[in-house]
Amino acid sequence: MDIYLIINNFFTILNGLDETLILIFLSLILGFVISIPFALGRVSSIKILSQSIYYYIFIVRGTPLLVQIYLIYFGLGSIKTVRESFFWILLKEPFWCGVIALVINNVAYTTEIFRGGIQSVTKSQIESCKALGMNRFTMYFKIILPCGFRQALPAYGNEMILMVKATSLISLTTYMEMTGIARKIMYTNFAPIEAFIAAGSIYLFLNFIVVQFIKFL
Repeated sequence: MDIYLIINNFFTILNGLDETLILIFLSLILGFVISIPFALGRVSSIKILSQSIYYYIFIVRGTPLLVQIYLIYFGLGSIKTVRESFFWILLKEPFWCGVIALVINNVAYTTEIFRGGIQSVTKSQIESCKALGMNRFTMYFKIILPCGFRQALPAYGNEMILMVKATSLISLTTYMEMTGIARKIMYTNFAPIEAFIAAGSIYLFLNFIVVQFIKFL
């Protein structure tokens, strides 16, 4: 194992850090925003809404993320109607296919995490809100959602860590983020250990930051 090569690879792979961070932030922010109404729908008394979200979650969580990425990047591109539609502007780009796949996957997991958090709010808290004359909207956004998010935070932190690592799969769509650069180095220098130790150390540092952020919250 060549230590000098690992150090050299480390700085080369850092060139893809911006692309990786964009994937992480977009997928987490969009996933978070979409998951809130999905979680509310999941606990809704409207059966068709709750069941529809349940089946979406079951399908996404029951299939590998890599399969989902391939279906979006390679599968949708093989459909003529999609290629002729407005959506092709985004779907022809590996970056946006990656973002869409990550968001779809993240929403499925985060929705269930938030659902658990919402349902952890006790009946006594809800009854107290009603006794104070709060309407349903105020009760959810001032009491239930903040308390539920606090309960869901440890599990959501784990999901954030998984999403950081999941961005590496987007390199299989030809998008050159950190893992894509590491793969290119491997094929060029025939030194896979040095390439992926360097890449792995950066992912480890990113997840260290995520863990500290969750602890801060």
